[in-house]
Amino acid sequence: KKCRDIKKWSLMNVNYSLINLNKKRLPGIFIHHSEDLIGKNKIKLYEALLFLKKKKLINKIGVSIYNFNTLDKILDEFKVDMIQVPFNILDRRLITKNYLNGKSNIIEIGSNDGTMLLNFKNEGFDYIGFEPSMSVAKKAKENNINTLVEFFCYKNVSLLSKFKHNTDVICAANVICHIPDLTDLIKSVDLLLTSKGVFIFEEPYLGSMFDKISYDQIYDEHIYMFSVSSVQKIFNRFDMELIDVYPQETHGGSMRYVVARKNQRDINDNLKNIIQYEKNKGIDNFSSCLKFKKNCELSKKKIVDLLNKYKNQNKKICGYAATSKSTTVLNYCQIGSNFIDCIYDTTKEKIGKFSPGMHIPVTSAESFKIDKPDVSYLFAWNHKEEIFKKEKDFLSQGGKWISHVNF
Repeated sequence: KKCRDIKKWSLMNVNYSLINLNKKRLPGIFIHHSEDLIGKNKIKLYEALLFLKKKKLINKIGVSIYNFNTLDKILDEFKVDMIQVPFNILDRRLITKNYLNGKSNIIEIGSNDGTMLLNFKNEGFDYIGFEPSMSVAKKAKENNINTLVEFFCYKNVSLLSKFKHNTDVICAANVICHIPDLTDLIKSVDLLLTSKGVFIFEEPYLGSMFDKISYDQIYDEHIYMFSVSSVQKIFNRFDMELIDVYPQETHGGSMRYVVARKNQRDINDNLKNIIQYEKNKGIDNFSSCLKFKKNCELSKKKIVDLLNKYKNQNKKICGYAATSKSTTVLNYCQIGSNFIDCIYDTTKEKIGKFSPGMHIPVTSAESFKIDKPDVSYLFAWNHKEEIFKKEKDFLSQGGKWISHVNF
């Protein structure tokens, strides 16, 4: 809004991206604040985008929209090549399953910067987010997203008179496994939900961790690793029941759970199939944990042997992405700077620091192409597709990606 020369500003930002990506042209550029294309500077902005396209710096012009009224206004004036639409506009599952209606109340646990709640805001729902982190909650409030800078607990939800026994959907993504007191959590949910209300949450899946031997999912923030069987048993104790599940690919394998009050909603037949799958795999009992323990020990030996082999060949070894997961791997396997020279990362707060415990230096990812390591340990294996695409020159130049998780 404060930019005086939009064309110059756009050109500068695109050139910056081209340099960082080592590209001559971008596939496309998205306007994520769609209001900018209906505001007072809309003509200047669109002309700037056409200029970039004419200069062959971008191939396509795109816009992210959060309601169809905005889209109609934009398309009445401008031609766009790509339209990015949020999940809840295209996938009407919350509506078709009768979880929501036009007068629904919604709560998100761990609402972060309000990105998800923005969808509900623009659809006209009453909502509120719980986000205890002040920095990201501030961003949500700047975008006028109703946010409480508090933890989701019984004491705090008791103050929400408007939402008591009047909330249709409570949702959370990668948050519930961080909450130590599940009893307080479920009592809070019970206080808020309507008789037909649902609690929808998504977490890394125990079954996927067992299959992939991705023991790096276990770290201090992940207090729990849920299975479908465990979630079913937990909520049965509180007069609630698991009614549906949706496998997800995020975090190397996650599960989305839908919980309701007992005998208030139909249970999806698919749930029985997944429960049976877990029984067949032994996920619902301690034997699978003992098997996982042995697999972790074998995985540890295998990756250390591999690193020793490359080290004896005088290969230059680095790490890629200083993730929380990497801390578990490095300390469990006792991999330090004796094996790995540095870890490349894009997060500026991490650069110049050291990995916890094993003290491997963290270096800017911009140096990855310059330093040209022979072998790179991919710690962010769950983002391998994006990383392999970004660092495609590494393989073509003879580099080798490794991980304790099979690619």
